Amino acid sequence: MTRVKRGYIARKRRTKIRLFASSFRGSHSRLTRTITQQKIRALVSARRDRDKQKRNFRRLWITRINAVIRENGVSYSYSKLIHDLYKRQLLLNRKILAQIAISNRNCLYMISNEIREKVDWKEYTEII
Repeated sequence: MTRVKRGYIARKRRTKIRLFASSFRGSHSRLTRTITQQKIRALVSARRDRDKQKRNFRRLWITRINAVIRENGVSYSYSKLIHDLYKRQLLLNRKILAQIAISNRNCLYMISNEIREKVDWKEYTEII
């Protein structure tokens, strides 16, 4: 059987991995085995933190909306606002509501007042 020389292919694969880890420190950017381990770890962390970032931004938006809504009326809260939005079938997501809350509070107050007027308040009095 003839000898197969595959040095070029192996070198190409290693250099591709090394380019990914070129900014890592120490042996994490020099040794091939360590580089592959660190690459896997970096990609897992990137995926995890992208998901975590989505959660954190959602929490931030909810906090901002709730703070502005509670300034307007003591009895009105974030959960009631979202409930009324769904009842009225208004398609405003939390990101847009938070931007409105920061940039133009009066606009958010107008939206919440419009929703409150149109939603039947008997439900809230029955609960309380």
